[in-house]
Amino acid sequence: MHYLDFEKELEQLDKNLEELKHPFNEEGGLSTIDNSQIDELENKIKVKIDEIYSNLDGWKKTKIARHENRPKAEFYIHSIFENFQQVAGDRNYGEDEAAITGFGKINGESVLVIGQEKGSDTQSRIKRNFGMMRPEGYRKCIRLMKLAENYNVPIITFIDTPGAYPGKGAEERGQAEAIAQSINCCLGLKVPIISIVIGEGGSGGAIALATSNKVLMLEHSIYSVISPEGCASILWKDATKSKEAAEAMHLTAQELYKYEIIDDILHEPKGGAHRNSDLMSSKIKEEILKYITYYKLKSTNEILNERTDKFKNIGNNLPADIVSFDKFSQANIKGNLIKNKKPIFIGLGILLVVIFFILIFN
Repeated sequence: MHYLDFEKELEQLDKNLEELKHPFNEEGGLSTIDNSQIDELENKIKVKIDEIYSNLDGWKKTKIARHENRPKAEFYIHSIFENFQQVAGDRNYGEDEAAITGFGKINGESVLVIGQEKGSDTQSRIKRNFGMMRPEGYRKCIRLMKLAENYNVPIITFIDTPGAYPGKGAEERGQAEAIAQSINCCLGLKVPIISIVIGEGGSGGAIALATSNKVLMLEHSIYSVISPEGCASILWKDATKSKEAAEAMHLTAQELYKYEIIDDILHEPKGGAHRNSDLMSSKIKEEILKYITYYKLKSTNEILNERTDKFKNIGNNLPADIVSFDKFSQANIKGNLIKNKKPIFIGLGILLVVIFFILIFN
């Protein structure tokens, strides 16, 4: 398993546990397994996980969301849905491997499943373009979402992307238009859409498939308009300030739930979804079934209006403490004026002289 930089102590404890459980010693002979030592070390690991994961900032959560062992969309699709039949192509340009799309069943209920797939190793990451969809990917999703609407089939989307692909070819084929059309399509659908952010929800590439009735986030996933590195590069011209950017962007599930931008948080197993993928999968399945049952009792207009009203109201109830305006207070403004009164008066004097001469010579 890959360990993050803040998990080094945990890595050593896990190694010690593996050594205790190993039936052979260093000389190749049989070793004695001490169950009491194993139990003691397992308890230490649990305590260490609680200690680490109870104090995570936005940047640490970003690292967990990008963890290379974190379960991806392909895993969830094959572990949650039965009889999944993949459907490919946008019927216009080609197939986009960054999006896995198709129809399947969950407890006998037909659903359309769309998953942004990053890949799990070098070969699959290249194949999947690291989860960055191209225009044909979004157009494929639009085609299938409209098909699902025709057959009154609910739509489930798994969000995990750093953003839409910004390459030259993608821009030439209308990347921005494809994203806009996908958002527009989602807003107009008469069937429920349930989106789960399972890792990284980046920019318009994510919201194109998350303009949904319910947007759920895994506990250690992130959802933002830009990556922390991109934000830091734009604001400070310094990508090393990514930690500060992650904090300023309020991109964690907990903050977004507080601001009523998402609808619910799915708690992950201790130490993250990558430590118990099957348990995380079963939790997601429960949530999907819960919402499918809920929307069965809703009319088409109720489903449509709920989604529209949800996105109209985002931002209306933001708490006052999300942005600090202390530096714009009356006392600070007055203090700055007094401190800089000499250059201010000089500037005003020059401006008056210029206006005077303009009036005279005109």
